[in-house]
Amino acid sequence: MNTETTAAPVAKRVPAERTHHGDTVIDDYAWLATKDDPETIAYLTAENSFTEQSTARLGTLRETLFNETKGRTKETDLSVPTRKNGYWYYTRTVEGQQYGIHCRRAAQDGETDPPMPDDGTPIPGEQILLDGNALAEGHDFFSMGAFDISPDGRWLAYSTDFDGDERFTLRVKDLSTDEVLDDEVPDTFYGSAWSADGSTLFYLTVDESWRPYRVWRHVVGTAADTDEIVYQEDDERFWVGVELTRSEKFILIDAHSKVTSEVRVIPAANPTGAPAVIAPRRQGVDYSVEHHGHRFLILHNDGAEDFALAYTSADAPGDWVPMIDHAPGTRLEAVDAFANHIVVSLRTAGLTGIQVLPVGSTEAYDIDFPEPLYSVGLDSNPEYQTNSIRLHYASLITPDSIFDYDLVTRTMALRKRKPVLGDFDPAGYEQHRDWALADDGTRVPISLVCRAGTPRDGSAPCVLYGYGSYEASMDPWFSIPRLSLLDRGVVFAVVHIRGGGEMGRRWYETGKMLSKKNTFTDFVAAARHVVKAGWTSTDRLVARGGSAGGLLMGAVANLAPDAFAGIVAQVPFVDPLNSILDPSLPLTVTEWEEWGNPLADPEVYAYMKSYSPYENVAPVDYPAILAVTSLNDTRVLYHEPAKWIARLRATAPQGSYLLKTEMGAGHGGPSGRYNSWKEEAFVAAWILDRFGIAV
Repeated sequence: MNTETTAAPVAKRVPAERTHHGDTVIDDYAWLATKDDPETIAYLTAENSFTEQSTARLGTLRETLFNETKGRTKETDLSVPTRKNGYWYYTRTVEGQQYGIHCRRAAQDGETDPPMPDDGTPIPGEQILLDGNALAEGHDFFSMGAFDISPDGRWLAYSTDFDGDERFTLRVKDLSTDEVLDDEVPDTFYGSAWSADGSTLFYLTVDESWRPYRVWRHVVGTAADTDEIVYQEDDERFWVGVELTRSEKFILIDAHSKVTSEVRVIPAANPTGAPAVIAPRRQGVDYSVEHHGHRFLILHNDGAEDFALAYTSADAPGDWVPMIDHAPGTRLEAVDAFANHIVVSLRTAGLTGIQVLPVGSTEAYDIDFPEPLYSVGLDSNPEYQTNSIRLHYASLITPDSIFDYDLVTRTMALRKRKPVLGDFDPAGYEQHRDWALADDGTRVPISLVCRAGTPRDGSAPCVLYGYGSYEASMDPWFSIPRLSLLDRGVVFAVVHIRGGGEMGRRWYETGKMLSKKNTFTDFVAAARHVVKAGWTSTDRLVARGGSAGGLLMGAVANLAPDAFAGIVAQVPFVDPLNSILDPSLPLTVTEWEEWGNPLADPEVYAYMKSYSPYENVAPVDYPAILAVTSLNDTRVLYHEPAKWIARLRATAPQGSYLLKTEMGAGHGGPSGRYNSWKEEAFVAAWILDRFGIAV
């Protein structure tokens, strides 16, 4: 194979000047932000060609990795059916098809576990609700936003995106006739809710900054231009969501910023009613609402850093009556109400958990799980009148598993474990919890997985993954594509750095705003630790992260370029200062409570400038860097990694930098399972090449 490549593209320099708080900065590559400029597209296309030529020798390895994932995956499969109002709902996948097929069939009297063949044979009485493959036909990209069935089972509200920009077109399908109505609403957002009688659909639209800010009311069978605004949020820090409670009694309208929330309710039986506020917003008070009988359950942080549970009257919301007191170190994350039980999702000591409080009892109990590292949470549980809940469970070595837990007998039954074809045996792998020591003495947890018997002498290659923002927790998860790395001797490690939520609300608070650098130094400390502990060596360590985790990658590249042999930054937020200084860009104002407001505060400006990857590129020896982005990404705009790579090439030209742009996708990369596997194979092959592994 010809491995010769052309020279890397050189981005022209068109200096753009900006001054804030007396500081003037020159941005040579600001022109790349003009998406509709032919020169921008030509430059990105040239970068793609250069990346393809530079990695052409890895083509066979990429194909091998793709085929390994494909060969381990049961391509024709079936989700565990979920019962709701007389129907079993499920999704099928078919070998050779990119997308799932959403189906239902009527439940028979007394049927608790319907026969559902997963070998592709026809299922008697099946009704296809939506076939993603048919919807995607003729489009390079396809994603679904809403998929919402009315309480009476007649109407399906669904929305589609064919560009990756997360602007969805909403439609309504009559499931009694399989007819898609003329009702069509463009430019909607995720989230919807039905009235109790199915006559009215609530949905969301965004403003020019891609912030969901309006809730609309649509009467089925009418034109979209007759829809009415139910609620509009004018504070640009706040996003809005809408949903129907599990009890199907109330429409919830949730307005929330990064640190403050306010919830309104509309009786589902009176969809034209005015929204009523549960509790007026107070800066810094974050609460969520769940309906349960005569009361609303309130999960809140008012005087409770790791949250507490209370309730208030559903008829006349007022004072909050305590139910579960605040317990420092145990972060209450969600509450789900069922007729006879309240279920709380929580985390403690870095692990997720489930706590059950039977109605009429003051004694809550925890559900036990066997592994030292795992992730557990509620799965699909649409029925309110039930004594059983469905759980999703996984670990670094246990494939995704669906359990039904009997809340009365306190017993658990495995319904399905994701098949892994071939010779996969969990006993052939090990998972470990290790701890790094940060510069300030904080112990930072690390979750690791590797083949059983992997030596601890520094000879094993390692991928170190991190995120560390928005209180998002990177809990242990199972991955079929990851097996291809593990089976080649690679250790995979997840660093649970500050800025995430793994160790409670304070873990988040000490990794944001003017403490954001803790996120980066925690990751570097973990990189040093895995080397010192013998898991790997510096020249066999590759860091990986995406989105805000891509900011992490850019920051640690500047902070400790000697600590890594390679860095993968996917849809990376590497130009945060320039982006957050521009309120016209998507998400900027809502982000000020996460990063600070550099427009208004010179201290925030100086602090962000001191860690922003793009601002701090230096003439040093960087590790090899692969940046992957998408042209239609509305969360992290494509020009951030494009500018970053251009500046790296100009400032430290001795390094190896690649940029790959998906020209028809969004924040999540290419759509369709096979396309996603190919994308992962591309990244994995690049990583293995850094380790000198070519087969």
